[in-house]
Amino acid sequence: MIVYDEGCDFLAIRIFIDQGHNPTGYHNTGARGHGLIEENITYQVGVYLADMLRNDYRFDVRLSRPTPTTVLGTNNPTSLAERVRMANEWPADYFISIHANSNPNPNINGAEMYIYQFNTQANWLAQHIMNGIVNNTALGNNGIWENKSLYVLRNTNMPAVLVEMGYLSNYNDAMYIRDNQWNIAYGIYLGILSYFGFAPL
Repeated sequence: MIVYDEGCDFLAIRIFIDQGHNPTGYHNTGARGHGLIEENITYQVGVYLADMLRNDYRFDVRLSRPTPTTVLGTNNPTSLAERVRMANEWPADYFISIHANSNPNPNINGAEMYIYQFNTQANWLAQHIMNGIVNNTALGNNGIWENKSLYVLRNTNMPAVLVEMGYLSNYNDAMYIRDNQWNIAYGIYLGILSYFGFAPL
């Protein structure tokens, strides 16, 4: 959907990128696996994605963690609440939260998308992002899942997608994520473009 103001000027689509978790040593830190730390990966993938969107006049973008030392909230609940507050008060048009997964079973692998409800704009955006990732990376498709318990999906005022890039507990996923963070961000970017029917610039 392309939005114009009353003067028929194009209005940039506002994308809020939430880099999951806080820096190591603080509250609300993420998964670990094969020497990788989730919050470091989510930070960098978010920066790559934000740079791509900033270089595309059709988008405006903000990050939940603009620097690697940014700490949100004072505990786990307030960390999540701060991310939602920033997106809602901007206000963003879309919310994308970036994560990496983990599971006790090291054979589970692949990218996953979480949304609040099926058959919504968030669902369609998640499908395009999934296609962008699996068509442009070596990460597999582990499905789109409805999860009404996730705070950032439940409390945002705009379509929200939580992206699990892959499993740090799976060796192949972890090594790919370690070495291809720009490619993953580009896959997400291409998925966003596809959702809007845009061609890459």
